[in-house]
Amino acid sequence: MALSFWFLGTQGASAHVKWFCAYDAAGQPRCLENVLCQDFELLLALALLWFFSGCMVERTSLAELAARSLNRFTDGLRLHTEEIIRAVCGFFFISLWAVGGILLTPELKTTSSMVGPLQLAIAAGLLSRRTMPFSAAGIVVLFGLAVRDYGTFHLADYPIFLGLAAYLALAGLQKDLFGVPPLDVVRYATAVTLMWASVEKWAYPEWSFPLLIEHPGMTLGFDSEFYMRAAGMIEFTLAFALAWTPLVRRVAAAILLGMFISACFEFGKLDVIGHSAIIVVLVAILSDNQPREADYRAPWLAPAGLCAALTVTLFAYYVGHAAIFNTSIL
Repeated sequence: MALSFWFLGTQGASAHVKWFCAYDAAGQPRCLENVLCQDFELLLALALLWFFSGCMVERTSLAELAARSLNRFTDGLRLHTEEIIRAVCGFFFISLWAVGGILLTPELKTTSSMVGPLQLAIAAGLLSRRTMPFSAAGIVVLFGLAVRDYGTFHLADYPIFLGLAAYLALAGLQKDLFGVPPLDVVRYATAVTLMWASVEKWAYPEWSFPLLIEHPGMTLGFDSEFYMRAAGMIEFTLAFALAWTPLVRRVAAAILLGMFISACFEFGKLDVIGHSAIIVVLVAILSDNQPREADYRAPWLAPAGLCAALTVTLFAYYVGHAAIFNTSIL
């Protein structure tokens, strides 16, 4: 069972369901009583076991060997992290301009004639470090337009764009954010983005059922309901791991990269464009081998931290949804 759980994580595609299927963000989510079922508890127990085991391994000599092996493949990328992020973000915004009528992601449609030129200006600003803060400001403007048109709750899916804007501004100015390096800012934003998205898999699994019918190989023979619970738990655990210790977060980034890249093969160029920003951030996290002072945590904090993050995220999602859309929690 445990092997199947993590095989599902490395092989399952991670398309964003709102890009491919009908959805109703204001609709009644599955009640927490339904979400917190026996399968959920089993999956959480497996996630805690694997996460704690990874943290224990990081304190052994195996961690140093694994880090050296990773470094052989990623040192070249690490030395050019900023340039790679700038290049991929430039590709992303030029692609949005070329497609037209999109703010930041495929479901965020717009008819504004100003959005296309702004996207081109953002891409152009990435050519020079001096103009990167202006590109960052442009991303914030697009995010603000999306909030205006689609609401705060919908855009809670995408804090990674604010993290990218912060990264570009800080990197361009050669500054930290109150001592937090630019890469860590976007790393935390990516973790929050994926943790929030994982709750959606539990709250609205039916959104994904048409995709699972069209692509039956994704489920690896699992029941669709169980698959969505497992996919959400895997994504949440790996997302939380991005905010943890060096080797754990690099391994999590590698697994998530496998998930997102497999989705690109499964769902085509729309997925390549839509996920290019998060893919390049994951590459940067995988390549980052510089420890931080805050990285040294006792292994027993890992399961406690994961449970706390899960509780807070579920609470924020369901209470926020109930407050905005007047839906039920339990």
